Amino acid sequence: MFDKPIVMLDFETTGLSPDAGDRITEVAALRIVDGKITERYVSLVNCGVRIPSFITGLTGISQAMVNAAPRASVVVPRLLDFIGSDALSAHNASFDLKFLQAESRLQGLEPEHRGLICSLKLSRRVFPGMASYKLAALASALRIRFSSAAHRAEADAEVSAKLLIHIAAHLADTYALPGITAQLLESVNNLSAAKVPEFLKKSGIAMRA
Repeated sequence: MFDKPIVMLDFETTGLSPDAGDRITEVAALRIVDGKITERYVSLVNCGVRIPSFITGLTGISQAMVNAAPRASVVVPRLLDFIGSDALSAHNASFDLKFLQAESRLQGLEPEHRGLICSLKLSRRVFPGMASYKLAALASALRIRFSSAAHRAEADAEVSAKLLIHIAAHLADTYALPGITAQLLESVNNLSAAKVPEFLKKSGIAMRA
């Protein structure tokens, strides 16, 4: 499976943009080693902001829950320590990355992960033509079960991790790849779906040579 660990990240937030003042309310980071989830860092986050009622309706995360949670000044450094220099992944990774970068800057810190893999982009390239690439729809189509309610960080991160493992296993089987690297997945991310099969065929030949 993966030659090195990959950390799957998911945030729940107060909105869509840190530039608009939105903050994180919950984080889950799951380390994947050799195709299995081996470690987790999960926490609600008190960023000192108001939780919009529609966010509570969507996620179930209330104002009282975040008020009682550890502050971002505690959670964010612990999160960055957990991720370390491993490759990072997320479903719609650009969203989670911008919050990771923004929250890190507020603490005077910088993420040190090496590589970024978007499981949403991978799904579009590896499974073209699906009706939807939203996480819940993909999970249903690929028979990946949520262990708890969607739109909570740990549940979404766990399903995203299982999706990434499923994609890696599919690529390994389909193209007889002896191993799946983060760099290979990043390369697939950056290709059009039409170019992926030929790229992976050549990658498989090169790996077995």
